[in-house]
Amino acid sequence: MTSHSDPVLSAMAARRSVSKVGPETPTDAELAELLTAVTPVADHKALRPWRLITLRGDDRMRLADALDAAAGETRAPGDVNPKPFRAELLIAVVASPKEHPAVPVWEQHATAAGAAHLLELALWSAGWGVMWRTGMLANAREVRAAHGLSDDELLMGWLYVGNIEESFKARMLESKRPALDSWQFLGRMP
Repeated sequence: MTSHSDPVLSAMAARRSVSKVGPETPTDAELAELLTAVTPVADHKALRPWRLITLRGDDRMRLADALDAAAGETRAPGDVNPKPFRAELLIAVVASPKEHPAVPVWEQHATAAGAAHLLELALWSAGWGVMWRTGMLANAREVRAAHGLSDDELLMGWLYVGNIEESFKARMLESKRPALDSWQFLGRMP
């Protein structure tokens, strides 16, 4: 892992997706505080073309039912789609474009993705584990309806958030995984 003297760069370089998070989660007040580091995301014309929806408790069951309905899945009584229950807190990331002649929709989607990634980094820096999950059914009619999306909005996935188990923290500290060769991402115009 590359080390940086700057704490922001160091946190960015250390960030990892945590596929199995623990049951502790940040409060809404803690999320609001972290969002102060997210709202300056690059945003052409300051349109704020994104929003977040928190899913806790029974909201996750509503998502499970919507995912099953979208997949045409019928489960036995008491059998539940496990996907929304991988974390106690899911944060739906919604691209919510605004009409503007100088800012195309794709650019607004990029802003929403940028906000989601900044939130991932902010959560990570605050000590929370995060996994951004999507899936083929994220924008199925039933899933969109469960989230109350308008026709022009795009569900970009969910951030699964929770505490990081001590065993995972230990594995990260012991990891010898080298940083990617950053030069492979730089090029020049032909």
